[in-house]
Amino acid sequence: MTEKAILLDEAAINRALTRIAHEILEKNKGIEDLCLIGIQRRGVPLAERIAEKILSIEGTKPPVGILDITFYRDDLSMLSEHPVVNGTSIDFVVNNKTIVLIDDVLYTGRTCRAAIEAVFDMGRPSCIQLAILIDRGHRELPIRADYFGKNIPTSRSESIHVRLIEIDGEDSVVLCENQGES
Repeated sequence: MTEKAILLDEAAINRALTRIAHEILEKNKGIEDLCLIGIQRRGVPLAERIAEKILSIEGTKPPVGILDITFYRDDLSMLSEHPVVNGTSIDFVVNNKTIVLIDDVLYTGRTCRAAIEAVFDMGRPSCIQLAILIDRGHRELPIRADYFGKNIPTSRSESIHVRLIEIDGEDSVVLCENQGES
């Protein structure tokens, strides 16, 4: 895999998350009944950052949950005999809440489908919205982001790597060319 370009640096990621926080508040007219759920792994720190930005704007932080979709994936049997489970921690009731699912990259839509299924197994929210840092296209399911940081059309031979300080020690979004693919 070869790095082709740095698409977002730390400042650009911060600006995108600030904009997403404002758009969430505007669309939902504040934070009443609003809950954020980060999809493991990189969606979790993104959800926390957005919640902190909402706190700085509204003076109140919405509840933040952590969702592991491992057992909801439609390709679980192809992953490995022993898939890595990172854990789910949602300390609030989802019934009648507006849930904003947060992830780093939207690609085929299959992760989002699995996350929606997992949320419905916990209850019946009034609404589920989707916030994504990077939308790279190539959808296989009819899923779109309500909020996104940047739309970056890619070829199938390219990949997007989101690096976050909390996991990777730096904030950046990098476009890579996968070796041996056309």
